[in-house]
Amino acid sequence: MPEIKSVNPPSPAVSHDEDIGKGQDEKDFIASNEALQPYAEHGATIDHQITQENAIQAHPELWWSRVRHYMREPFSEFFGVFILILFGDGSVAQVVLAGGEKGEYQSISWGWGIGVMLGVYASGISGAHINPAVTLANCIFRKFPWKKFPVYLIAQTLGAFVASGIVYANYLSAINEFEGGPNIRTVPGYSKTATAGIFCTYPAPFMSRTGQFFSEFVASTILMFCIYSLQDNGNLGAGNLTPLGLFFVIFGIGACFGWETGYAINLARDFGPRLMSYFLGYGHEVWAAGNYYFWVPMVSPFFGCVFGGWLYDVFIFTGESPINTPWMGLRRLVRPKEIKSHESEV
Repeated sequence: MPEIKSVNPPSPAVSHDEDIGKGQDEKDFIASNEALQPYAEHGATIDHQITQENAIQAHPELWWSRVRHYMREPFSEFFGVFILILFGDGSVAQVVLAGGEKGEYQSISWGWGIGVMLGVYASGISGAHINPAVTLANCIFRKFPWKKFPVYLIAQTLGAFVASGIVYANYLSAINEFEGGPNIRTVPGYSKTATAGIFCTYPAPFMSRTGQFFSEFVASTILMFCIYSLQDNGNLGAGNLTPLGLFFVIFGIGACFGWETGYAINLARDFGPRLMSYFLGYGHEVWAAGNYYFWVPMVSPFFGCVFGGWLYDVFIFTGESPINTPWMGLRRLVRPKEIKSHESEV
């Protein structure tokens, strides 16, 4: 069972008076003025603030009620990514299969932006990470429990896997027509009528391996930096408008950085549908395309999101973060027992 947390995030304790507390012992000053304690970020995409944690379910004695309560976080992440892929892959399918008559590139940016916004709304119970790289960054910088990371990753990937299958089933007739037959399934770079790009990302032909990695890294860095800025109440913060803010973040990334690699910025979003497309008959080329590009969106977003979180905490964030501890958190690695002992005394 997850630990019970306060529903309302604590008010930010931010002061721009550099002389505050001067001449007093720092520990005594903080202890005597609780309002000046460092604040912690909470909310969508940061952690999970379950608004009905203590609410009594209707018929809690039922078997499914108990299962649903125990599995609410994996279910939440599953359906958050599920919604994301339905709208994202669905927008790509409509643009590609209609030959540009039912939309254009910006329609795809709209689809992914809307998918993220609605996916966040759908998965608020779990914190609406809907991205394993975001979960990893929160484990490092926002004290999200490490033990939940593999559970979230699996749920997110399964959500993308299942949703991409539904998009395929919905557009099956159009795919058959576009490809030239029910037994023809091709991948970008191998055919002018390829449809595998509906489900996962493929790089532009001119992209080098380094360029592929860097493009995904930059987009993921922007994503995580903006997520933390949207949730930082000590800055401006978006509060309940965070999902709308994320819509514009994803739309902007797609409009400005999406051409080269398709801005996967999410292992679950790319690997789940890629695996589904392989099972659906697109063949070995889903892995070999782009000089075996498939691993880039599985790895680069983790580096990018961690770097984006690090940038925000180093230069902007003043609340609870490993960055705002001695040696920017490295002391915890060098002297973990000493830090743990000190924290228990406090």
